[in-house]
Amino acid sequence: MATPSTSLTDRRIVDELRKCGISHIVWLPDSETRFMYEAMMSQPELTLVPVCREGEAIAIAAGLMLGGKEPVVLHQNTGFFESGDSVIGLALDLQLPLLLLLGYRGWQRDAPITDSAAIFLEPTLDAFGIKHYLVETDEDVEMISMAYKEARETNKPVAILIGREPEQP
Repeated sequence: MATPSTSLTDRRIVDELRKCGISHIVWLPDSETRFMYEAMMSQPELTLVPVCREGEAIAIAAGLMLGGKEPVVLHQNTGFFESGDSVIGLALDLQLPLLLLLGYRGWQRDAPITDSAAIFLEPTLDAFGIKHYLVETDEDVEMISMAYKEARETNKPVAILIGREPEQP
């Protein structure tokens, strides 16, 4: 009998993004999302768009969508808080079907959560009316495609919360 995987790999996440037809990854590199850099760079069909501030990521993704591209925004939960005005004023008000990949800094399954970024992320997403799904292992990664499809069907942003730092091969 096969045992369930407890790892999360950068390659599996990138493969799922490719399956969704993602063309651009708009991101602010940080300690929680740096794990995917090499995996993303190895895919010629993915264009990385680095930003200086997380709030810019939403506006750039909106422009890419208007230009017919399929972006995803990737940043840490603290970056989501910084981008709140853009999330509300652009992604929600314009009803953009935007996939958000958020590093869930401070989140722990089996221990008390003491990091305010983790404590307030899900309540903030709920207050904004943004559905969200937790990805912790390679077995969960298919939720990325589900969230992508849901965003398209509802014309609303949907968030994937990356609950552990993926392993590199």
